[in-house]
Amino acid sequence: MAASLAILDEYGLGDLSMRRVAVALGVQAGALYYHVPNKQSLLAAIADEILTGTLVEPTAQLAHLSAWAHNLRDALLRHRDAAELVASTHALGLGTVDPTAPGRTLLEEAGHPEPEATMAALLHFVLGHVVEEQTRAQMQALGVVEHFDPATAAHHFKVGVETFVRGIAAVG
Repeated sequence: MAASLAILDEYGLGDLSMRRVAVALGVQAGALYYHVPNKQSLLAAIADEILTGTLVEPTAQLAHLSAWAHNLRDALLRHRDAAELVASTHALGLGTVDPTAPGRTLLEEAGHPEPEATMAALLHFVLGHVVEEQTRAQMQALGVVEHFDPATAAHHFKVGVETFVRGIAAVG
């Protein structure tokens, strides 16, 4: 997985190929198929690797959802195009790590009426926000946009998460 993550970080999702991973590992591309059946499976495994560090046991407080969202954002921002990769993997139902599971459990135990839909909405907020952050940062690096301020993006994310959590608390 380390080679795949390194390629993702250096070249981005669009240039992450089985051939490039094989070259990085010093093997023929066909050798990878002994470990993963296809590129989608490789992408799902990479997404799982990125998400694994975001799983924390839920506390009995809604503040856990805020911590979870910030933890997920941080994990996604550590790797180029990670939000896009995780979003597409999630949309296709691939991967084995469900980042929303601890939050769903917390909401279920609190008697929230729609834990699955609530966590899906919060996940989509996080993924969408980070896709925008990563895209704008890349576009600034290419000179396409003049200014991208990560501090402003972080502030907007914080306000968005706080709004979500207050709304969840009001419904629950």
